[in-house]
Amino acid sequence: MLRYENAGGVDTIALPNVSTSQITMERLTITTEDREALAHFLGQLVDTSILTRREIHDFLDYCDLMAPKKGEVIADIGQVGESLFFVLEGQGCLMAQLPESEMEVGKIQPGEMLGEMSFFDRKPREVRLRAGEDTRLLRISRKMYDRLRLERPLLAVLLLEVAIISLDHLYRRTSSDMAQLNRYIHRTGR
Repeated sequence: MLRYENAGGVDTIALPNVSTSQITMERLTITTEDREALAHFLGQLVDTSILTRREIHDFLDYCDLMAPKKGEVIADIGQVGESLFFVLEGQGCLMAQLPESEMEVGKIQPGEMLGEMSFFDRKPREVRLRAGEDTRLLRISRKMYDRLRLERPLLAVLLLEVAIISLDHLYRRTSSDMAQLNRYIHRTGR
């Protein structure tokens, strides 16, 4: 049983006992229908005036489709990121480890990237990445990213832009939350 705190209070999820070295997510086959939907989705994230529909479809050749269930660990504390993820549906949660529970410290929404910090700086993760609900992710492994950089540099640059925008969204939400907390603390005199 996992107990974690989030903005709405405390939530509990029953999870099997799995060591973090055995983290696996259901990998889905990308169907033709999925490719069309994913191409449309990705087309909303990037400047399609410089990227053709065909190039968006080509990007999908470098990716896997994953489907973690609510509460499932996507990547754990201490791991160095070997994959990064686009949240297509659902939600990714950033969880800090407390002595006897976890605390949610951030959320990643559809259209944003998850796991990019450890992927790019190659430092161990300081938070656990967990599916906040049943989620669909587009995953690109380090091996495929390295191929993408060599074979399709324009796509790699656009991927970096999405990573920067995702970090910006997270930073702004976190800054807003901290400002709100600061106002609350000073208003009550505590």
